[in-house]
Amino acid sequence: MYTAIKTYVEELTKEFNSIPNNRKEILESITSYISKKISDGKPINLVYICTHNSRRSHFGQIWAHVAAYYYGIKNVNTYSGGTEATAFNINAINALKRVGFTINPINTEKNTTYHVFHDENETPSICFSKTYDDAKNPQKEFAAIMTCSDAEENCPFIPGVELRIGTTYDDPKAFDNTPEQDKMYDERCKQIALETLYVFSKL
Repeated sequence: MYTAIKTYVEELTKEFNSIPNNRKEILESITSYISKKISDGKPINLVYICTHNSRRSHFGQIWAHVAAYYYGIKNVNTYSGGTEATAFNINAINALKRVGFTINPINTEKNTTYHVFHDENETPSICFSKTYDDAKNPQKEFAAIMTCSDAEENCPFIPGVELRIGTTYDDPKAFDNTPEQDKMYDERCKQIALETLYVFSKL
C-alpha cells in the first residue's frame, strides 16, 4: 500500500469512537453480511449506489477495496452504480489524489474509465459512471449500499440484491465552484473511508 494511504488509514483507525452509535448499528449490518459470506465461503460483492455514480458511490467502492486489502479480507469485489450514468467527478478524483491514490484514465471518452491504485502491485479499482444494473456489476448475490437519499428513494426495487442498506452521506456537489469545495470533498472522502474501515475492522 502506498505510504501516504497507509498513514491516512492508520490515523483513521484511531477515530472509530467518533462514529455515532446509530451509524455503527447501520454499518454493523454490513459487517454481518460480509461475515456470513466469509463463513459460507462465498464471494463478497458490494455495490455502492448513488444517483449519478459520480462522487460518493465511487468513494465507497474504492475505500471498500482498500479496507478489504488493509484487513486481509479475501474474495471481496467492490462496485458502484447509479440511477443514471454521468461521469466520475473530477473533484472526487482530486480528493482521492490528495490522499495518495494514483488515478490513471484509460480512455478519452466523456464518461472516462479510470484505474485507481492504492498499491503498485495490487489490482486497481476500475471506476466509471454507470447505472447500478450495468452488465459489469453483479446481477445477483450482492449487497446494495445506498450512499445517497435520492438513490434510496428512487430505487424502489433492485433485482438480485441480498442486503439493501442506506448509509446516506451529504453531497459535496453542493460546494462545487465555491471556496469550500476541496475541503468538503476531503471531508466526505474521509467520512466514507472512516466508516468503511470500521465495517471491515469488525470482521
